[in-house]
Amino acid sequence: MVGSGGREHALAHTLSLHADVVVTPGSPGIKGSTGVAATEIEADLYVIGPEVPLVDGLADDLRSRGRHVFGPGADGAMLEGSKIWMKELVDAAGVPTARYGSFRADEIDQALEFLSTLVPPYVVKTDGLAAGKGVFVTDTYAEAVDDIQNKLSGNSFGEAGRQIVIEEGLRGPELSLFALCDGQKAVLIPTAAQDHKRLLNDDYGPNTGGMGCYSPLPELSSQDLERLMDVAVHPTVNELKNRGIDYRGVLFAGFMLTEEGPKLLEYNIRFGDPEAQVILPRLEGDIAQIFMQVALGDLKTELKISNDSMVTVVLAVEGYPVSPRTGDLIRGIEQAEAVKGATVFCAGVKGNSRSQLVTDGGRVLNVCGRGSTLGEARRIAYEAVNAISWPGMQHRTDIGASIELETVQEEIT
Repeated sequence: MVGSGGREHALAHTLSLHADVVVTPGSPGIKGSTGVAATEIEADLYVIGPEVPLVDGLADDLRSRGRHVFGPGADGAMLEGSKIWMKELVDAAGVPTARYGSFRADEIDQALEFLSTLVPPYVVKTDGLAAGKGVFVTDTYAEAVDDIQNKLSGNSFGEAGRQIVIEEGLRGPELSLFALCDGQKAVLIPTAAQDHKRLLNDDYGPNTGGMGCYSPLPELSSQDLERLMDVAVHPTVNELKNRGIDYRGVLFAGFMLTEEGPKLLEYNIRFGDPEAQVILPRLEGDIAQIFMQVALGDLKTELKISNDSMVTVVLAVEGYPVSPRTGDLIRGIEQAEAVKGATVFCAGVKGNSRSQLVTDGGRVLNVCGRGSTLGEARRIAYEAVNAISWPGMQHRTDIGASIELETVQEEIT
């Protein structure tokens, strides 16, 4: 298992039910962590969690050594590594998405001219990877202009932002959908999740990597989910095959459910974070064997999901996402996990000189509750949250509190 965050902890936790798991580089909060490089470890299967090593070609390196890998090569990883490349590919595949323009560092005037043709909300995205923080959404034209200038100048995200995508703003509820791809086909993980990106309650504050998530979305039927696969995922996988790209791993599709129907917001080439924490524990069967089938290019096992609900609440440090304060002692993880139905996944932690866990990143812990209903899962998650503390800890208190997908079925169909 390659990675060290909350997503990788959730993956390692789920895989460890069926296999011996070594995590690299891991963290003191993840069992089985080692500092040995993935290329130096002998394993039957390599699961690459984060997007950066995938975009950098780690899967290709391992496959060149004869290893079995769950995760796309650098060519397929361009779906997340370049938003411009992704938009062009889904256009070719006929996938409905927002109207857009792409611009380089020397095209600020053209970018502002295109922006002037749009109406709020305005959406500005870095072309390259930005740790989930490269998307800026605003109703204010002047703020959009400032963001474009800061990105293209390199002030905001360095080289990752010196090419951008400007999109028309879409309105409606969002959802996250996941499929496993074996190079030939995409198979739906039969559930969906809704992430909460803004820092503060009621979706106020700056964009983050995700402050919490819940799954499933009660209004969505299996037919609704398959409809979304037909709209976007299947055509995308066919277009990848047409281009000679053998995509093996997970494909994460983010949708906006507009009045005109579902539209693709983006693709990610790995499990979402914090979506993984509410989906992976509910995936039934031998997950290690399922991932191995994907790596071998022949997914045969039917994917099944538990009927349980899960809610995860992200605990972040003071100052996140602008200037995170780190190094504070974390208290109460054992007490939180003593709550029946609760699990704590470690995201941004390290050990101090006394082998205690301290904060070491913006998002520190993912506190998950699992129950027979969404309400029960939410109650468990927040009971566990209340057991944990460190100076300046912040979190949202409304994860899963209101379900905004009342008209989702009509919007999908």
